[in-house]
Amino acid sequence: MRVALLACAAVFILALGPVPEASSATQGGATPAKAQAASSSGKPVDYEFFKTRVQPVFLHKRKGHARCVSCHVGRTAFVLASLSPGATTWNEEQSRVNYRAASQFVVPGDPTASRLLMHPLSAQAGGDPYHSGGQHWYSQSEPEWQTLAEWVRTGAPDASNAAQVLDFDFYRTRVEPIFLNPRKGGGAAAGGVACFACHTILATPMRLQPLTAGSKTWTEEQSRRNFETVTRLIVPGQPLKSRLLVHPLATDAGGSPAHTGGKFWISQNDPEFLTLSEWITRRR
Repeated sequence: MRVALLACAAVFILALGPVPEASSATQGGATPAKAQAASSSGKPVDYEFFKTRVQPVFLHKRKGHARCVSCHVGRTAFVLASLSPGATTWNEEQSRVNYRAASQFVVPGDPTASRLLMHPLSAQAGGDPYHSGGQHWYSQSEPEWQTLAEWVRTGAPDASNAAQVLDFDFYRTRVEPIFLNPRKGGGAAAGGVACFACHTILATPMRLQPLTAGSKTWTEEQSRRNFETVTRLIVPGQPLKSRLLVHPLATDAGGSPAHTGGKFWISQNDPEFLTLSEWITRRR
């Protein structure tokens, strides 16, 4: 587990490190994180709630830590608009910029899959293992964390019919074992570390259930919860429009540039890619 934590932390160092100046949020550009909200076409999170209750969290001074705004107006993946000279909060235009930036790091309706909430949360409380700004919250019951969670719940995930049309038994017996398969090569997190090692620890749209101590696979109840999560990343019948398939696929084979865990499949003929393709193109 220590190896997995180190590998996953390395992924987040890469994912949340400096970004090119051309992608500054204040210029209206998208950051390379291109993140989580883009994966959901469901109900978006509420803007007014964000403006009046979430933004003040970024301005709050915490003992032993700088304010979020002190670092996140600079070269980070999550870029807030700079405050106007003499201002103590953001104007309407700047708030809209901040809303777009923050929304990239949440999964509507799912606080514990949302990086904005889990990245500054203590690992002991279920948060990510690394945040260069330190841990700001030590419990999910802290008022600020609860405010952000309430905001995320104002949205809802994509209400697509993937979970209804895809075969759970095929998923559990053929797809889920792929997440347990150790990887060789393919990026910082892939040196012998299986998908589940990061995807049960880090806040990502594919936040899998943690394995029970001593277990080598998931219980049926856990598998059903994983199934609901994984199907959000699927467009039934269309492998190359499904994030689950295109993120770990090499870009020259038709994959997406995104996937901080590296590329696992160099071609669409890879047996794992073919298994996933079979799953999403068949019907129950």
